[in-house]
Amino acid sequence: MIASLSGTLRVREPGRVVVETGGVGYEVLVPLSTYYRLPAVGNPVFLEIRQIVREDALTLYGFSGAVEKRAFDLLTQVQHVGPRHALSILSVLTPAELADAISREDIHKLDAAPGVGPKVAERVVRELRDKIGDLRIAQPPGGARVVAAAHDGSPAIVDDAVSALVNLAYKPVEARRAVDSVMGEEPTADLETIIRKSLAVLLGEK
Repeated sequence: MIASLSGTLRVREPGRVVVETGGVGYEVLVPLSTYYRLPAVGNPVFLEIRQIVREDALTLYGFSGAVEKRAFDLLTQVQHVGPRHALSILSVLTPAELADAISREDIHKLDAAPGVGPKVAERVVRELRDKIGDLRIAQPPGGARVVAAAHDGSPAIVDDAVSALVNLAYKPVEARRAVDSVMGEEPTADLETIIRKSLAVLLGEK
């Protein structure tokens, strides 16, 4: 069982990375919260890993710290909440925000995550309300570092933001409209700001 992965970051895309170690490249699916903290391609990186084996696939899920990994594990223990739902929730809420939403039984905040409806949100609250204490622990320093990519006039950062939203199950047209709206107000915003504000636009339209 792979518990962690340390190596060189070869691919850095919203929701997906490739880490090379020992001459082998490992594809790892990550929530946006981890993606924001990744270094630039070519730099060393360390990820906490949860390996999930299915009949037809072996998939690695990566996290910037132990608290995020614990949140993922708790979410996937909930009935009908699979890895994709868990990544979606952790792309919108930090572990601390997740714990707060569960403790306050804030169904709306949970079902705002793409692909997560009220029934799933209610299950998360019901099944995790007594298990969330350690999610309030602040993530320790170290591990993957935050990289704020400044907008330099290239469409690449816009494409990355749209790709991140599409990976969260938004339609490309909706994602592009939201990103364009944010860029119209903040043309020099970094990638994390663009994605977060675009999500706010999309969630406000739901």
